[in-house]
Amino acid sequence: MIIELHLLQSFPVSNLNRDDVGQPKTATFGGSTRGRISSQCLKRSARQLFTKHGLTDTETGIRTKRLRNEAAALLAKRGRDEQEAAGVVTAGLEQLGFGVDQDKGLTEYLLFVGTTAIEHLAGYCDDRWDTLAAVAAAKDGKKKPAKAKPDKNDLAEAKRMLDATRVADVALFGRMIADNKDFNVDAASQVAHALSTHAVATEFDYYTAVDDLKPEAESGADMIGTVDFNAACYYRYANLDLDRLRQNLAGDDELVARAAQAWLGAFIHAVPSGKQNSMAARTMPDTLLGVVRDGGAWNLANAFLKPVTGDDIMAASTASLTQHFQQLRTFYGSSSIRTAVAASVTGQLPDMDGTDTATSIDEFTSRILAAGATPA
Repeated sequence: MIIELHLLQSFPVSNLNRDDVGQPKTATFGGSTRGRISSQCLKRSARQLFTKHGLTDTETGIRTKRLRNEAAALLAKRGRDEQEAAGVVTAGLEQLGFGVDQDKGLTEYLLFVGTTAIEHLAGYCDDRWDTLAAVAAAKDGKKKPAKAKPDKNDLAEAKRMLDATRVADVALFGRMIADNKDFNVDAASQVAHALSTHAVATEFDYYTAVDDLKPEAESGADMIGTVDFNAACYYRYANLDLDRLRQNLAGDDELVARAAQAWLGAFIHAVPSGKQNSMAARTMPDTLLGVVRDGGAWNLANAFLKPVTGDDIMAASTASLTQHFQQLRTFYGSSSIRTAVAASVTGQLPDMDGTDTATSIDEFTSRILAAGATPA
């Protein structure tokens, strides 16, 4: 069973997701330049809201290279020498199959783990302190990351440390560890890059700043620069495979239900943080379409293959979105669709056969979640 979320969200002057030169990200779609917000940016924005929509801190994960330093600090609190602990934990991570930079103490790549991973790692190293301390002393001065092939017992410990059956965002967004596929988790949620429904052009804000303590006799600016921005109405799409989520969370239906609720609420409210202090582009989605289906998935971005134009971009985008959805249902059939629910802040929804309407966000989310919770 799959939940799909389609959103239309208009942002004023903003630079929500920058590229390598500081400009708002873009993509060419339908022959026109569009504003773009990367899926990774949207997922991070949503992850930061999970605890506000039904999950606890212990049910969410962290993405880090700093397991060594955190576990060493925890061992120091337990009475171990902190400097020695750093070497012991480095040896422990290598024994578990993870390369570590000896100077910085960073793992080779970001690890997506539950908050209990630090405690598990510290416990593993504490139990094997003398053995790992000897290994660390033998390797002292070597800067090249070393990785051991973990034995059966070490592999079991590594699986315990990386266990994600109680970590909702790892279950939702997955995890890939190239060196050991045993630790991989297939994502239950897919998230598209958001694209503007219309053509955009990057603009530039020329700014100046004045030194408050400068003598009145002196004139001119003390700082001059430019900030890139655009203004765009974005189409956002994400889906959630509830069966995969249930499998990733070891069949815990109560946690699955709360994770689905958190996913839906967080993605609706997610707003990227880029340049918000200077632009405050804190807007909410205007048009929402939720679909619960038994199989398949429809990204409706092709509704905007031809860029939307006109004075009311949101109304035109809503019309294009709903028309394209209806066309797909007519052509491909809708036997797999359990329910479709649409909502609009401004009430600009056209008539849609086979689609219910909701008049509030609570009504919208409750209908979607109720349909997703109904057995096949």
